[in-house]
Amino acid sequence: MSIATPLVAAAYAAFLGLFAVALTVRVILGRVKTGIQAGDGGNAQLAQAIRAHANFAEQVPLALLLIALAEAAGAPTGLIHALGAGLVIARFASAWGLSRSLGPTMPRQAGAGATALVVAVASVLIAYRVFAGH
Repeated sequence: MSIATPLVAAAYAAFLGLFAVALTVRVILGRVKTGIQAGDGGNAQLAQAIRAHANFAEQVPLALLLIALAEAAGAPTGLIHALGAGLVIARFASAWGLSRSLGPTMPRQAGAGATALVVAVASVLIAYRVFAGH
């Protein structure tokens, strides 16, 4: 098995990196607006921005790593695009849901489920490519 450079995953990583910057800027602007420099100070909007950013930071690195490894291991390009696009959509849904409420929302739950599905499928792809010798 030869290792390929994961350029498709890199494109999704670049896009998600810009999304991470947008979530970071949203937190910074919330802190400037409220004057709250640590924690959320009980401000619901700031708490939602912080949680959306934190959730992104918790979920995206592993998912992107697995997508890149699946691509490097030779998984079909179309499947890598599907995983990358699924992750982007999932993370937008999650951030949108968290922007509406810290409680359960349909977009947040759908985003969490879709992210878990991306991680599971990428993991299975890697295992198959590595252990089956494909």
